[in-house]
Amino acid sequence: MIIEQLAASFVASAAFGLIFNVPKRAIVQCGLIGMLGWALYVVLTEQGVNSTIATLLAAGSVAVLSQVMAKMFRMPIIVFSVSGIIPLVPGGTAYDAMRHAVENQYDIAMQLGTKAFMISGAIALGLVLSEVINQAIRKVRV
Repeated sequence: MIIEQLAASFVASAAFGLIFNVPKRAIVQCGLIGMLGWALYVVLTEQGVNSTIATLLAAGSVAVLSQVMAKMFRMPIIVFSVSGIIPLVPGGTAYDAMRHAVENQYDIAMQLGTKAFMISGAIALGLVLSEVINQAIRKVRV
């Protein structure tokens, strides 16, 4: 089961790289970053870690890997980070929240909507914290 998830996350990240007009020489790296971020998320959630915390850590790892790849390939970080976070985006949860709202199941809709909001915030926080840590390290080196 994990192999299928890793393959799907690789394809999703690489495909979004194509949609976002990532240079062809970086498509595979975009897929790898997304796959590794998803792998970390799956491992953490299987170990009992809350999905929001797992997403925060996975998004942070995506950002760190994006910074490394950006330096290696002399490209902007965003080339790798945007494609890399795609597997972590809670689209299915947001859809389920809206579906339950339409079906007048507001309590379930609120729970799912809150979960989607928290996961989205964790993605943003993971990306930002990684950059803050990177800037602090650069400042110490100078």
